Amino acid sequence: MEPCSTCMGFDNSFAFVVESLAKSSNMSQVHQLTPLLLDFPVEILLDILGRLDVRDLVRARRVCNHVRQAIDLSSELLYSIDLEYFNAIPVPSTPGSDHSVPELRKSLLQSETAWQKAEYSQRDPIVLPHPPNMHQWSCGVLGFPAENLQQMLFFQPQLADGHSNAMVLRQWNCEFDSAVAHHQFSVAEDLMILVVRARSMESHAYDVIFRSLSEDKAHPAAAFTSVKALDSEADLELLNPSTLRSSIFGDYYGVMFRNVNKANGGVADFLQIWNWKSKDVFQCLEVFDPARKTMNFSFLTNDKILVVNTSELLLYSLVHSSNSLQLTAKFALPALHSPFEYTCIGFSPVPSDARAHNRMVALSMDVSGESLAKNPCFTSYIERNTLLELESTYVVRYGTANEDSPNLPWSSWGPNHTRSFEESSFDPCKHSVFGFRCASLVGERNTQRPLCIRDFNPHRVVDFKAGNGTRWNQRLVEGGEILPSSGLFLEPLGSGLPYLETTTEEKFLSTDLTMEANRVTLLSFEIMSSIRMPHVGEQSFVEHELRQGFEVLDFE
Repeated sequence: MEPCSTCMGFDNSFAFVVESLAKSSNMSQVHQLTPLLLDFPVEILLDILGRLDVRDLVRARRVCNHVRQAIDLSSELLYSIDLEYFNAIPVPSTPGSDHSVPELRKSLLQSETAWQKAEYSQRDPIVLPHPPNMHQWSCGVLGFPAENLQQMLFFQPQLADGHSNAMVLRQWNCEFDSAVAHHQFSVAEDLMILVVRARSMESHAYDVIFRSLSEDKAHPAAAFTSVKALDSEADLELLNPSTLRSSIFGDYYGVMFRNVNKANGGVADFLQIWNWKSKDVFQCLEVFDPARKTMNFSFLTNDKILVVNTSELLLYSLVHSSNSLQLTAKFALPALHSPFEYTCIGFSPVPSDARAHNRMVALSMDVSGESLAKNPCFTSYIERNTLLELESTYVVRYGTANEDSPNLPWSSWGPNHTRSFEESSFDPCKHSVFGFRCASLVGERNTQRPLCIRDFNPHRVVDFKAGNGTRWNQRLVEGGEILPSSGLFLEPLGSGLPYLETTTEEKFLSTDLTMEANRVTLLSFEIMSSIRMPHVGEQSFVEHELRQGFEVLDFE
């Protein structure tokens, strides 16, 4: 609804009055100003209310019945409140289509109820025609290299129609002239990034190529079709492409090269970042001492990057003026007893479409030691916004961060701001994250396991504790000291984040999973046995075939 031009200035000033009423604790002031609201037509009042942020809009419902009724009769205002409450990413509305605001709100509420009840529509399984290897997920699309690493295959299960559970498999491929050393793709950006070895006689180690995911061509928004990586920094005869890590976040792409033999001798870890849409070719190169055993990195925002080594998390800011990274905070990991050590640490990816939304970050830490029969894995969840807020805590306590400054002890941030879980290592069916919600198969690998859904949404936790709404089959988990019985750690793990947990009755046999706003896609497998008798009179034998495919659960 477009307001008339004569009302624009007045509406802005009156919106300030409504905002002040919403925030006011002075009841006499509220009673004096509230009658003014009753003199306005609903259309103008809704336009005024639409200028408030969501938190003030919720407070405005408490001003008087007239304002509350006006808000409750507006699908647009209620939808904005629901999006904030559920921390959901809005779907663009289209007039005259199923994406109208009332339908979008209805769909959101139905999906949230389905997640809370662990109720889903199970689609017909689809057989995967090629066994995946070195695969990655993005928005429900599975991608992996094939044909001697000179081809990328992509598969996406989709509903055949809106009236059945039948699925079809959309599939496509991209071919290249050179073998791919590393790959990454983003459905949201329609972007596929390939890291390939540079041709002989070149001074750089790799070419980073930006291509369209949906079409066989260079990405139209890329400033350059390719950029150079490790130009003059590496000994080109001693490259090890298996130690690459990479991440896409909106306009930025970063790749970490670990254990690189430098051209001038010695070994180092390199993190190189590009703005792939910028013609200024913004890039920065950070060098890490391999003695610190840098493991991985992740974008948190457009200008904040988290790097992890075997003892701490390092928070960096992108400094565009100098094309560099600036260390801003350091957070200690939970200390281990000797001789145990962290052998692999990774992050759940933060998708670029979550740039404006808070979400959970999962930090998975594999531990090894001579006395361990098998290496355990410990995963700690923390809100992304909490990590960003802890940067201020660090600066207040220690000032400007540098390589020699102390880190914030785990005891000062970990136990109260994280929630930790212990499980087996190397299980891709753990800790798929979307917003505040996380999904895992619980139990031993290669067995039938139920799906566990954990919801860290603080609004829902507060309402659940207050007894608001229906509880369905959820349970609240909060408090308690988490100190693994194995005696690996010198201090308790995180138990400060409460969450709601729901577990499915059905069990699944799967090797991997990914989660979207209202869907879980499982990479399932089945071992098919058949009796073979090659020739008459010869002894028969049993032949086993591993058949993999997609199993789709829609929560809607």
